[in-house]
Amino acid sequence: MDKLMDSPWFLRFTALFLAMILFFSVQTEEKDSKNKTVGDQVDVIRDVPVEVYYDDENLVVTGVPETVNMTIEGPINIVQTTKSLKDFTLFIDLRTMTMGKHQVRIEHENISDKLQVRLDPATIEVFIEERITKSFPVDPEMNERLLAEGFHLVGVEVEPSTIEVTGAKSIVESISFVKATAASEAGITKSFEQDARVRVLDKDLNKLNVSIDPEHVKVKVEIAENSKEVPITLKPKGTPPAHVAIDSLKTDAKVVTLTGPSKVLDELEELVVDVDVSKVKGKEVLDVPIQKPKGVSSVSPSKIKVNVEATVTGEPDEKEEASAEDVQEEEPDEPEEPKDLVETVSFDNVQIAVIGLDEKFKCTIVKPADGQLTVSATAEEEVIKTLRKSDFSVTVDASEATGEGEQVFPVTVKGPSDVNWTLSNQEVTLKIELA
Repeated sequence: MDKLMDSPWFLRFTALFLAMILFFSVQTEEKDSKNKTVGDQVDVIRDVPVEVYYDDENLVVTGVPETVNMTIEGPINIVQTTKSLKDFTLFIDLRTMTMGKHQVRIEHENISDKLQVRLDPATIEVFIEERITKSFPVDPEMNERLLAEGFHLVGVEVEPSTIEVTGAKSIVESISFVKATAASEAGITKSFEQDARVRVLDKDLNKLNVSIDPEHVKVKVEIAENSKEVPITLKPKGTPPAHVAIDSLKTDAKVVTLTGPSKVLDELEELVVDVDVSKVKGKEVLDVPIQKPKGVSSVSPSKIKVNVEATVTGEPDEKEEASAEDVQEEEPDEPEEPKDLVETVSFDNVQIAVIGLDEKFKCTIVKPADGQLTVSATAEEEVIKTLRKSDFSVTVDASEATGEGEQVFPVTVKGPSDVNWTLSNQEVTLKIELA
């Protein structure tokens, strides 16, 4: 080993090896010093807007991001000045390009050549398409669940009935729905009109990026109370005088119109009208008032004329006439039907269930905040004793949700048929988001 180290060739090779290491170390340091000046800084400018130059009268460009992030590197003073003033421009120039798909680089101007610039993204894919304008009819709509019980939607009109949509040809041709929705709180009982924003949607109900003229239209909603025509059946009431025999009762009014809740009207197939014949003296025409059936809001007409055909067998003597009057005076009033003994009980913290929401959405109940309400039930005493909170099902049908955001829906309750109830909240506010 000592002989090897004392060998002149060993010493020569060792010296050469050390010289090479020293040479490459100096080269690396010189290269680094050339690439990076003492005092350089790297900084990021976020959300820098991108300008697009093209024929915006005849063409539409899609695929260009509104902003990009820009990284700059160079002398500290220039980096700080550039970031502070932001007097530079990022742009793409499409004025010489044809319609179709293109890969383009984002360019910059008014930036010092002493700075290195990196953009994220630096290259983008854009689509240049023909700009077209097309007319579409507007479909007005309203959620009928917002109507008060006993009312129905007669019709919805919109003014103007057509709008113009301007945009890229492929987008305009993908339009499937142009809607204007009238919104209101639950419990509507009157016709109304309001301004509504026009929504342009594709077949999947996605909102499209197009220009709309006009953006708002006037929606007119006509509401009417539920009604039903039923035939009239005349029924004699009371006992006619002894010398008068009733042959027939007739009226020219064949039907009456009833208004009220559907569940009440559906059960009525005719209207029995009582005709008091106790004072009939012979052939005559009576004005007979029509009493509203239980649960019915109104009856039209409110009274009818009834033709009484009668046979008179003789004239009553004074004694008979006086006796009849005495009987009439002494005739007691008809006793009122006894009212059922009723009680009311309240069930707190009844949970509201949301049904019908599209799977692409999720929702939270904003109002009432805890997603619960109070049901106050009224029924006969024996029914109340057996009533439980679980007898009531409280739901909100969100199948007509129009998209994201807060929306109001009416509450639906199912419970025993022999119970009447009221709610602490007639409607629920849902916050709808994409799932």
